[in-house]
Amino acid sequence: MIPYNSELKQFARDLRNNSTLSEVLLWQQIKGKEIGYEFHRQVPIDQFIVDFYCHELMLAIEIDGSSHNDKYDYDMDRQSKLQDLGVKFVRFNDLDVKKNMAGVLVALEYKIKEIANDNIPPVSPVAKLPPSKGELKSRKSSLVCRAVLSFCKIKQSNQRMKVDWCS
Repeated sequence: MIPYNSELKQFARDLRNNSTLSEVLLWQQIKGKEIGYEFHRQVPIDQFIVDFYCHELMLAIEIDGSSHNDKYDYDMDRQSKLQDLGVKFVRFNDLDVKKNMAGVLVALEYKIKEIANDNIPPVSPVAKLPPSKGELKSRKSSLVCRAVLSFCKIKQSNQRMKVDWCS
């Protein structure tokens, strides 16, 4: 279990009671195992609080709104410290959550599948080959998620969502 500062519990509770619009919108999509895994809001981890967290995947979701504009270095330092504890991250821009929820959910689903596949133990004790260039690229998760958002076009047709991948 990852340690947390118990003094942050009340602050996390206050944050849950004063969520941003983007947090509320994303929470409506992921609460109650809507996407196959249970997420929690405003979770204390170590000395920090993450917007959303899945214990099973050790995945934190952060929504970067205007309050993060002047805190890039702090956010990256914080993320690095949490990654050292084994926490995986996916970050979304506040405007993407508000205006491109379908793209956000596609990117999140991609990240979840990536983590779930990494958690599957190998079938045999055969030595693992070095990763291919493609595999190395796929592990750049935050870049991949941003790329998914940037390169997928969402089309509404007959009340069905169609995702077209661009090359």
